[in-house]
Amino acid sequence: MNYGIVIVSHVPELAQGLPKLLQQVAKDVPITAAGGTDDDEIGTSVTKIMTAFADNPADELLTFYDLGSAKMNLELASEMSDKPIHLYDTALVESAYSAAALLEAGVKLPEIEAQLAPLKIK
Repeated sequence: MNYGIVIVSHVPELAQGLPKLLQQVAKDVPITAAGGTDDDEIGTSVTKIMTAFADNPADELLTFYDLGSAKMNLELASEMSDKPIHLYDTALVESAYSAAALLEAGVKLPEIEAQLAPLKIK
C-alpha cells in the first residue's frame, strides 16, 4: 500500500508551509495540503480538501488538521473520496512530522498509529 499525507489548515500559509517542513524528512512521501476557504480567507473548504485528496498520488491518505471545523470538512470530504482516508485527532505539526518520517522509513501503519496515540488531542 502506498501512503500519502494531507494537511488541512484554516490558514493558507500554514497549509503551504508545513509540507515544506515535512519534505525535509520525507522526500519520497506524497504530501498535499488544503488551506483557507475558497476565497483564501480564514477557514476550510471541502472543495480544496477534495482537490488535495485527488492531487495526492498515494492510494491511501493520512490526514491531519488544525482545528475542529477542519475536522468536520475532512470527514465530509472523506465520505466523497474513493481513497481510504485516515483522520487523526492529534497535534498537527508534531503528528504530521512523525507520520511523514515514519512513512519515509517504511514503518507500517499500525506502528505509526501507535506512535501518534500519545499526541492525541483530548
